[in-house]
Amino acid sequence: MKSTDSEKSSTAGHEPYGAEPENRRGLDSPAARFGASMSPRTSSKTLQARLVRKERENLERVFDSFENEDSVARAAALIAGARRRFIVGHGRSAAFAHLLDLDLSHGVSQVSLIDGQSTRSIDVLTDVRSTDVLVAFSLRRYRRETAPLVQAFARRGGTVVAVTDSVDSPLVRPASEVVIVPTDSASVTDSATGIAAVIHLLTALTTASAKGSRRRLTERESLIQEMGPYI
Repeated sequence: MKSTDSEKSSTAGHEPYGAEPENRRGLDSPAARFGASMSPRTSSKTLQARLVRKERENLERVFDSFENEDSVARAAALIAGARRRFIVGHGRSAAFAHLLDLDLSHGVSQVSLIDGQSTRSIDVLTDVRSTDVLVAFSLRRYRRETAPLVQAFARRGGTVVAVTDSVDSPLVRPASEVVIVPTDSASVTDSATGIAAVIHLLTALTTASAKGSRRRLTERESLIQEMGPYI
């Protein structure tokens, strides 16, 4: 069932994964952040310690948040209960979408990555059903292609799960469930550590509750043994 605006406001208000105000998240462009935090005078040892500390903080904030809210569990339930699952991300977010597609496909059927080649957004939108779910990744700087697809999918009755980094993300309003992940970093790029952790959790929780997962995993392993794709 779609979340109401008041429900979304409530979810966003307690900032489940530490949605960052801009002054904490840092400068927007990699070039600006290089000048601000990665001075050529900084030693590799000092920079490495700073990066490790920040990534550890991100993971702690992600996992600590589960004591207070369950957006990942709700998102996994929507994915598990869907008839068809579509996944999308553009730019850097395409890598996260691809990872979820690979991992989720092990134990869950009807998973399709909208990559513009084997599966195109226009084809998906012409046949959206109420039993479909779209998992959309979009992180700053938000790519222009993702938001219109999410909005159109939701207007046609599909369920949207948004994985993003801020309550101000353009994916928040049309989404039925929003997972907000901290991405602040001491590097020139925003951190992917929390996103990878959430993908791992979504995969585990969805696979655990989806119908036929055990049979699919067993059959998949049998095929792997038969076809021998691994060394």
